[in-house]
Amino acid sequence: MKSKLGILTLSAVLAMAFSWQAVARDLPEIEKAGTLKVVTEDDYAPFNFIKDGKAEGFNKDMLDELRKYAKFHVDQSILPWTGLLASVSTGQYDMALTGAVVTDERLNVFNFTPPWASAQHYFVKRAGDTSLNTIKDLSGKKVGVQAGSALLARLPELKAMLEKQGGELGPVVQYQSYPEAFADLANKRLDYVIDVVIAVNDLVKTKPKVFAKGLAVSGPGYMAWPIPKDSPELMKYMTKFMDHMRETGRLAELQKKWFGETYPDLPTVPITSAEQFHKLAGL
Repeated sequence: MKSKLGILTLSAVLAMAFSWQAVARDLPEIEKAGTLKVVTEDDYAPFNFIKDGKAEGFNKDMLDELRKYAKFHVDQSILPWTGLLASVSTGQYDMALTGAVVTDERLNVFNFTPPWASAQHYFVKRAGDTSLNTIKDLSGKKVGVQAGSALLARLPELKAMLEKQGGELGPVVQYQSYPEAFADLANKRLDYVIDVVIAVNDLVKTKPKVFAKGLAVSGPGYMAWPIPKDSPELMKYMTKFMDHMRETGRLAELQKKWFGETYPDLPTVPITSAEQFHKLAGL
């Protein structure tokens, strides 16, 4: 059954989370405890998902590499996406190892590791739907997105595209997970869904008779791991890990394996402010 969620911004979620007054641990505390606590989701292919009862995905393989690299234990927990970032902001976990897109709003709370993938947004329609061929065709149509996702933060870009062509953004329905949204799209309860290009490509590749890729509905973007702003030493450590993955060629191998392409021109430094993000993405 579809899970409709009320519109709740990340700021509102995190504001409630901060009321717990928990403090994130930085690297010295992590090393002293001997454990880094990471949190992932398990329902967002090709980043984290379950296949035949086993964890799969890009971030699963990156977690395996991190465990080889780190001199401390890396403990993984799995949560639904809607509560994942808030759990990191409260200090329940040290960082999120999942498919998180960098946004202005999230940069108020987190710094992001050097990106590991592109995150431009595209719309997905039903295969054979000839009514949605241009951006203007989306005017007034019902769109599905994941609650708490970056897609909500960048919907104004699509809104501006539509208004420029005399159209308007239609009803927006939020879902706890993308599989729910795509199920409703297939069942004609939605007109289209917006997701990052990597997930769109994976979906259309695996279900070509059900879904079709549309056009870009945002400018450039990045996927990276969020770390609380008060954990600068942990950020330095994860940046060195990303350097290691890039220099050994392992990062490119995993990008090719899961995304079908590599991203040699991604930024190699953490993203820590909206100003830096806008400059890097050309926004």
